[in-house]
Amino acid sequence: MDKQAVLDRIESLGLLAVLRGPSPELTVRMVEALAAGGVYGIEITYSTPNAEAVVAELAEKFGDRILLGMGTLIRPEQAASAKAAGAQFLVSPVCDPELVRAMVATGLPVMAGALTPTEVLQAHQLGSDVVKIFPGSMTGPSYIKALKGPFPYIRMMPTGGVNAGNIADWFAAGVVAVGAGSELCPPKLAKEGRFDEISERAREFVRIVEAARAPQAK
Repeated sequence: MDKQAVLDRIESLGLLAVLRGPSPELTVRMVEALAAGGVYGIEITYSTPNAEAVVAELAEKFGDRILLGMGTLIRPEQAASAKAAGAQFLVSPVCDPELVRAMVATGLPVMAGALTPTEVLQAHQLGSDVVKIFPGSMTGPSYIKALKGPFPYIRMMPTGGVNAGNIADWFAAGVVAVGAGSELCPPKLAKEGRFDEISERAREFVRIVEAARAPQAK
């Protein structure tokens, strides 16, 4: 899948599950539960134990059934190793120029993290395809709407603070997708073996995302 196809699929899905799994085994089972519930956009963070090995296993297991990326990149060398592991897109919580340039050099879609207007513009100018607004819990949908005033051409995705109750507000503000972590897939449920509940949460999030975007599709 080429870069534009991945970006198109991210926008089509509208939802990325951001996983900081408690163990490699449980992370794989979390992804299985999410996919069973219809969530196919998956970001495995580098804070997950043996994250690259987990991504390699998931890439082999699921193939094109899921859209698989790696997140929480904080060192330039992680960009190439994440791609080698099988990541189809790269995400960072920060906008360090050296790091973003290394991410862009892989040829994969890039989502660099930003919060202030200056950081948002810098991330875009460095080549970030989508700017990750992080932490979204510190701002809210009204902040995205404000940023869209001077930056209507910059694609944005909030992570942190995204839940079932505010998804519609984020899309109304103009985001291309949302990143959901523990609200969508709580590690506690995985540790307790409650994977059916994760699948149910996934179905609910997908339903809400589809409903939130239905007016825009007309």
